Amino acid sequence: MTTQQQETQDAGCARYVYRLRVSATAEKLLTGEWGRCRWIWNECVARSKKAFADGETCGPARLDKTLTEARAGNAWLREGSSVPQQQIIRDFGRSRAKALKDIKAGLPMRRRAGMPGHKKLKDSGPSLNYTRRGFRLKDGRLHLAGGISLTVVWSRQLPAGPSSVRVYRDSLGHWYASFVLPAEVQPLPRTGAVIGIDWGVTELATTTSDAHDLPHPQHGRKAAGKLARYQRMMSRRKPHRGQAASKGYRRAQRQAAKLHRKIARQRQDTGRKWAKAVVRDHDAIAVEDFRPKFLAKSSTARKAADAAIGATKKALIEMGRKHGRAVHLVNPAHTTMDCARCGARAKHALLLSERTYTCTACGALSPRDKNSASVMLVRAGLTPAGAEGARPSGALLQRAA
Repeated sequence: MTTQQQETQDAGCARYVYRLRVSATAEKLLTGEWGRCRWIWNECVARSKKAFADGETCGPARLDKTLTEARAGNAWLREGSSVPQQQIIRDFGRSRAKALKDIKAGLPMRRRAGMPGHKKLKDSGPSLNYTRRGFRLKDGRLHLAGGISLTVVWSRQLPAGPSSVRVYRDSLGHWYASFVLPAEVQPLPRTGAVIGIDWGVTELATTTSDAHDLPHPQHGRKAAGKLARYQRMMSRRKPHRGQAASKGYRRAQRQAAKLHRKIARQRQDTGRKWAKAVVRDHDAIAVEDFRPKFLAKSSTARKAADAAIGATKKALIEMGRKHGRAVHLVNPAHTTMDCARCGARAKHALLLSERTYTCTACGALSPRDKNSASVMLVRAGLTPAGAEGARPSGALLQRAA
């Protein structure tokens, strides 16, 4: 299987993900380490609930003290390294702090981050975080605290020394190592070109440049037949309540999981390749700051999910940041009602069935999505008239961080 390579940039950092070859001995050590970390997480959940009921605070310092006491009183806990155990307390603290912040801000329930709950053995996959003092790279192998040695499939060399690593196992049983490094900008030659991008369902991305339009790849639809077959196999072999799953059920379950993973990787690959082409050919990009979450309740939910607009948009922002391009996130309000030529706004919103935009003020006639893509340029001040950086008055603009 080809090594999964992923690079995500966040707050000046980049992640490099590599596949791991894990022996039976190493896997036993890793799962044992995860079992101890999972116990600590669940203990933190119980302690925080008790502190809330008693009206007390439960911050990271108190949880660190709890870990010290637990390691002193349990020999099996001392068998593992303290580094991932401390890091899981940090993860718990961040998760709980985010939930409390959302509650304090009065966010509606659908937008709040939930309070951290118990991690069940069958529902939570192993995930271990190590800081710099908990791992080292030697002779191409990854050595973790606790005497765990792992073989890394180096698809490319790390450009610098990593500051931390996360070792995790996915739903298919494959192990990966995710290294965190300082992000470095790799500037591309300037082209002097700009582009506006409008997201859609019929076409995933419609741009002001016909050569960079992205048609709907329909990866999920192409694999729907196979997926339905595996799901029927699982339905026929579904175990009764209290019974263990049969070998045939587990085989069908694994085949369905592999197909889901393949579809996700195809979507990611399509989005990254398209984003690289757009970033390579344009100095500035005006993209619709589209939130596709509401489409989950519409009649186009299945097609919108298959399009993976959110993942493609994220890939474009990350690629622009990596290569030093200016990416402008434009408010999508009324972009289908405004005329890109004269700026006039229609009195009524267009129906989805109306694919041609006709301006009643200047008579401009253009495809609906092409007009919206041009409106992105106007609002971001990237039209030829605004090449010096000036923006039209009232333009709604947010620059990607």
